[in-house]
Amino acid sequence: MHHAIVTTALALALLVPSISFSEQPTKFIDLSLMIAPEYPCTWPDGFPHFKIEHVKTIGRESFYNIDTLTIDGNTGTQMDVPPHSVARPELKLPHSGPLGLEFTEKTPAWKFVGEACVVDLHQLLDKGEPGASSLVQPEHVEAWAKKFRPFHFGDVVLFHTGYTDKYYLPGEAGRRFIADVLEKKHPGYPDPHPDTMEYIAKKGVRHIGTDSPSMGTLPDLGEPAHYAALQYGAIFTEGAIGLAQLPKTGAFYCMMGPRHKDGPYSEGRAFAMTGGDLPKWLIESARKKQVIDLSVVNSIRFPLTWSGKGVNRHRHRYTKADFLYASHLDLYHHTHIMDSQAGTSLVPPAFALPPKKLDPNAYAPEARIWLEEYEKNYGPRGVSDVTTEKVSLSQTCGWARVIDVTHLVGTTSRAQWPASPKITVEEIKDFETKNGELKAGDVVIFHSGHVDRHFKADSEGTALMTDPINGISEGWPAPTVDAIAYLVEKDIRCVGTDGPTLGGVDPKEALMTYWMLGTRRMVGVEFLTNVANLPKKAYFLFAPVKIRDCHGGPGRAIALY
Repeated sequence: MHHAIVTTALALALLVPSISFSEQPTKFIDLSLMIAPEYPCTWPDGFPHFKIEHVKTIGRESFYNIDTLTIDGNTGTQMDVPPHSVARPELKLPHSGPLGLEFTEKTPAWKFVGEACVVDLHQLLDKGEPGASSLVQPEHVEAWAKKFRPFHFGDVVLFHTGYTDKYYLPGEAGRRFIADVLEKKHPGYPDPHPDTMEYIAKKGVRHIGTDSPSMGTLPDLGEPAHYAALQYGAIFTEGAIGLAQLPKTGAFYCMMGPRHKDGPYSEGRAFAMTGGDLPKWLIESARKKQVIDLSVVNSIRFPLTWSGKGVNRHRHRYTKADFLYASHLDLYHHTHIMDSQAGTSLVPPAFALPPKKLDPNAYAPEARIWLEEYEKNYGPRGVSDVTTEKVSLSQTCGWARVIDVTHLVGTTSRAQWPASPKITVEEIKDFETKNGELKAGDVVIFHSGHVDRHFKADSEGTALMTDPINGISEGWPAPTVDAIAYLVEKDIRCVGTDGPTLGGVDPKEALMTYWMLGTRRMVGVEFLTNVANLPKKAYFLFAPVKIRDCHGGPGRAIALY
């Protein structure tokens, strides 16, 4: 290679942020409860039970494994935001205020992240009266602050009692987690006195977490304890697990969940990062509020799920179902029934791959022909049981490498429709020539602006998916199977798009793209938005809700810079 070319390549490489700043590796620590029907993941007092229905499996009737979820915001590890206890201002109720409008779709993303401050409270475990919480008092957190350092803005204060570690169990044993406590058969889970919450919030802390199933102190301080901090704009992590894995300070912490419209709470995913310089960099970005939300708003008015070609080929629409009225807030608790890939979501390998090799006759004739062609060109298509809960969080997070493909919009002819403009290997190589080579661990994000342009409510929303799928308008740009194969060579393990899907609108090309992703154990993050606002150096975080045996993965995507 010519010396000038080598020099140029090195210069370009220096423009690209590396995955960490020191030789010490960064470790991801999952702090979330497993969500599955046999676990006590749903609030037991009148809330609809969590359900996952495998509505279609790979075979003669489906190219993909398709799930429908019934899930509410008080499921598993969860997040409360101010409207959980702060009423809307127009209601003029005793607890009304502007923060009563900060539902999960409006909560600033900087509140999700910060430096974990782990307060050891094991002395309170199992010390309450039957049905009553042992109280986290102000002196408990004051003692921590005296021993380690004062609390301040950008901290996430975590109450570590060991409760979830001990009692989050499947089957009948799981009643001890919440149900038997509410029936006053066992001591309540440790929880804060309202004065403790106010003390922490007045220090500027805007995220407080617990490994109890709720911040609702039993039997009668639940609402006061919530309001004491939520009135200041704090948010909560409830039902964390495994907090013993964290140092007392210094870990980067993140908790986030789907962006539900008018949601006073949300099912979510909590995790931490330790080791190396990356957590320090992320903590500093969090303190500066340098965080961008990249997720669409989940609302029944918006086109969040695959609509299918023609009639009756759609997946379950995003549905909101109200129950239990909360008079002090003038709103209903609600659950959601939805396709597991509604809105910003994960594509795990098991979405397009069967768990074991199938007889060719098990497929539709069309799929058999495509499979023969795929295997002739790319080798054996794999199998996979890697559903959402088996995907490592380290795989869905990394330095963002945004490849601008907006120039491809409008490059297909009407005669070709339904068709998506192709994101080719040459497009990726051209990006590398101008911006430096892709590196192992980077998260590649294709930016076409399709969701930003067409994510609209009601009848206008057909321009997002329905019209392109049915050949009425051009599809969104999508990577070819060769483009995915090239990313595999670069050791890219996660690829995202601000289109609704990575597969595009052509069924054959889409299926081959997903086969390549799954066979190479890559994952996808679809339905991103706001990608154009990412600066050159930004760290991408995506966390799907930890649902067992799920072939999609609703979640939240953010980036720190």
